Amino acid sequence: MSPASTGASTVLDAVTPVPSAHSTSEAGESATDSRLTPGGPGYRRMSFALFLAGVATFALLYSTQALLPLISGEFGVAPSEASWTVAAATGGLALFVLPMSALSERFGRRTVMTASLAVAVTVGMLVPFAPSIGALVALRAVQGAALAGLPASATAYLAEEVRPKALVTAIGLFVAGNSVGGMSGRVITGWVAQEWGWRIAVGVIGALAVGCAVAFRLLLPAPRHFKAGSLRPRVLLGTVRDHLSDPLLRRLYAIGALFMTVFGGVYTVIGYRLTEAPFGLPQGIVGSIFLVYLVGTVSASTAGRLVGRLGRRGALYLAGGTTAAGLLLSLAASLPLVLLGLVLITAGFFAGHAVASSAVSKTATHGRAQASALYQSAYYIGSSAGSTVGAMAFHANGWTGTVGVGLLAVLGVVTITVLGSRAARVAARREPVAAH
Repeated sequence: MSPASTGASTVLDAVTPVPSAHSTSEAGESATDSRLTPGGPGYRRMSFALFLAGVATFALLYSTQALLPLISGEFGVAPSEASWTVAAATGGLALFVLPMSALSERFGRRTVMTASLAVAVTVGMLVPFAPSIGALVALRAVQGAALAGLPASATAYLAEEVRPKALVTAIGLFVAGNSVGGMSGRVITGWVAQEWGWRIAVGVIGALAVGCAVAFRLLLPAPRHFKAGSLRPRVLLGTVRDHLSDPLLRRLYAIGALFMTVFGGVYTVIGYRLTEAPFGLPQGIVGSIFLVYLVGTVSASTAGRLVGRLGRRGALYLAGGTTAAGLLLSLAASLPLVLLGLVLITAGFFAGHAVASSAVSKTATHGRAQASALYQSAYYIGSSAGSTVGAMAFHANGWTGTVGVGLLAVLGVVTITVLGSRAARVAARREPVAAH
């Protein structure tokens, strides 16, 4: 999700813009700049191609989340075991996003994205035939690892091939694809599974992803400004070490992981809560609950204004408080109150994620692509942890247990933010002393 979607981090300056030998305008663009721009040849094809890539990626990544009660029923496993079909995919992505970003530097963005989608959709067509829960989890882990090549490469491709003035719009379209894929994948599977079962549902998502992948490869223009680099693990590890030694970046990574722990836990378990008494909703309606994601798009888009008014830490406090209020409200036995709780949880999560992820790119002074990849790793580790621990808590103590896990994660966000405020005050007191 990007700040406005399912997790892809929006880093506009992950790659240094391609220099031009010609004279430039005030915006830094050459009059003969050959990069893509709205209205120019290839721009629409490129935008639509990456939109489709985003749809395929996030439809596949979360394709089993709305189906967990049905998967539990068929294989006779507890929610904590079924949740691994989500956790394995997001965990695989978390582990491979950094290596994939390095491969894209060497072999090219389009090559890595194409290979990633090819492997992911191939696995997606095998998922409906999984004979056991273990095989299903293994296939999902491979699928998540393959999908890591998309968020690792798409932003870099855009930064190289699109003019700076058009970059925000271009990335916004990719983010929209992430959001549409993440939401529609869950909604479609819910309604299809209600009539024909979960296997047909994930098969439909697999077929949809195949179509998106083929169209992506046919539409995406060949890169014209990519310059291959060498794979130098020592340099990459040095950059990663620098980022992890920065206290502020560490706090931001932890905040992103904790917010996603709440979100992953809630949306992994909510299907069980709503299909059981006292609600007893059908699978199609449960899948449609994910339309609440649209609230997140709105809250993420307002995060910049929140930071302008309240500061970064104030915005994080507000996001954490909104999330906590939603968690508490969701304990009610009234369906309207539960839905309102989900709205607040979603709004708070997306706002907090937007604030933290944007702060990463502003904080990193070098290696911004790697800084973003580390944030994505932390983010999806949080998703895996939330899916697993939230389901375990639900199995042990019902929805109250899942809410308890979420509240602990929010408390972690608030604690880290308080510690950050104290560290900032200490640093501010030291600066005047150092100046004398």
